[in-house]
Amino acid sequence: MSINVHRLFDDLRHLRVAVIHPPGEDRDILIDQIKRIGCKVKWIWPFTSAPPRDTDVIFFLVDRDQNATADWCSTETEAVLIALIEYENPTVLNALLETNAHGVIAKPFRALGILSTLILARSSSGYEKRLHNKVKKLEDTLRSRREIEKAIGILVDRKGVSSNEAYEMIRRQATSQRIPVVQVALSLIQATEALEKLGLMDIGKK
Repeated sequence: MSINVHRLFDDLRHLRVAVIHPPGEDRDILIDQIKRIGCKVKWIWPFTSAPPRDTDVIFFLVDRDQNATADWCSTETEAVLIALIEYENPTVLNALLETNAHGVIAKPFRALGILSTLILARSSSGYEKRLHNKVKKLEDTLRSRREIEKAIGILVDRKGVSSNEAYEMIRRQATSQRIPVVQVALSLIQATEALEKLGLMDIGKK
């Protein structure tokens, strides 16, 4: 697959980046390089209780030994997360895994590697979001199918029709009202449950 490099860099220039790191040379190197890439950068310290808002990418320090790391993870923000580490001891690695970061940069920071990490982390985040959306659509489809099957069962029981006939009854209602089939199914289920609570389910039953 061909990648448009010029478009890639244009996209990077529109990114809003937050750097969560104490002041010092490492922070300055990182911020300067991000600015050279063309991103808009804001510096944050100490850690906030929630991920920064209105941000596309968050570079953040992970150092449990210094009690400096995020209490949030990638599931709590739409931003790409890039962890900044100095050590690779078990404590730091465990904290890194908890954040579910999309990329990692190790100290000492150098200009070389920041751009490539940013690009790969964004790619990883995008792939993860696409997978999440596919799973959500699949879950929604399965949920809708279960609701429709439940509604079909109600009609089969109450009207003495076949499953195919019950589905056609639901489909015709959906077509006439110009609404999804699952919406008709849900209305039927809710109405049936309401009648059950009132003890009226036997009325009109064949």
